Amino acid sequence: MEVGLVGLLRAAWIAGTLPILIALVPSSRLRGFRDAMLGFAKRGKIMQSSSQRFTVPQRFFCHFYVVAVMCTTLLLVTNWMYAYTTVPLVSEPFLYSNIASYLTGGSHASFWHKSRSTPIKQRYMVWRSVFLLLLMEVHVLRRLIETMYVFNYSPSARMHIFGYLTGLFFYTAAPLSLCCNCALDVYEFAANGVAEFIVRGKSQMPAIEFDWLEFVNPLMKLGWRQWIGAAIFCWGWIHQRNCHAILGSLRDHTEQVEEYVIPHGDWFEFVSSPHYLAEIVIYAALVVASGGADLTIWLLFVFVVTNLVFAAGETHRWYLRKFDNYPSNRFAIIPFLY
Repeated sequence: MEVGLVGLLRAAWIAGTLPILIALVPSSRLRGFRDAMLGFAKRGKIMQSSSQRFTVPQRFFCHFYVVAVMCTTLLLVTNWMYAYTTVPLVSEPFLYSNIASYLTGGSHASFWHKSRSTPIKQRYMVWRSVFLLLLMEVHVLRRLIETMYVFNYSPSARMHIFGYLTGLFFYTAAPLSLCCNCALDVYEFAANGVAEFIVRGKSQMPAIEFDWLEFVNPLMKLGWRQWIGAAIFCWGWIHQRNCHAILGSLRDHTEQVEEYVIPHGDWFEFVSSPHYLAEIVIYAALVVASGGADLTIWLLFVFVVTNLVFAAGETHRWYLRKFDNYPSNRFAIIPFLY
């Protein structure tokens, strides 16, 4: 199951990336294909008002982050519980209580008991997954709040149904990709826990005494790559929040709901889609925090980069067509390159 899940996720990221890479090739022979891909990717201001077939309101963006928060929270809780109760990174806080339970006739086969034979490399991998999911949770929670309270989507703003379905898939598969290497163990842990609860009932379940310091302490013992990744994540996270605040404020300052103005401030002084650039920085941080050895996370990152570069190019061209006085020194998404 675990190998199959990893393979499916990798195949999905490759299948999603290849068409975008082909569309990015500057060849006249691919113009029809590129236009078709642009049709799927367009939304909001860059989608023509006449193109309403197979579209949904852009405010449905909120659905992405509802799904993202639900999936990420579920995975974070189950992975963290599995890591804490089954693969402790350093100490064994439940060891003496488990011995006492065994000596007094308690069940020594409970799923809460920890395995002391798990290799240390495997333990670090599990706790690293918890760390990545924690970063993802911080990210998607903010994005959910922004779609609800920061962005004021125009009633006429639409996006293609294909893009909508792709977004739902992305925010289901992305958090799963961060922990797919231990998914089978976590699934068995959760399934055994539910089965034991059903069979034994709440009153017969073994007592669990959380040591909150021990619950968090293993994250503090992770390597330098995780903390460099966290620092990069915070850098991108803060700038994306600032850029989204700028975009949200533009709608508040316009007298007509369909009026657009040139955004200024923060990374908008360098690129047309700094919130996309910040998103790339955030996912690059996840690659760094993962240690850089997980192919699934790399493929996730490549998908994010190609998708956002493709969308940013069209957004940049829209700005150039819309505003005669658009700053000539701005690039589409990557400063001084593109």
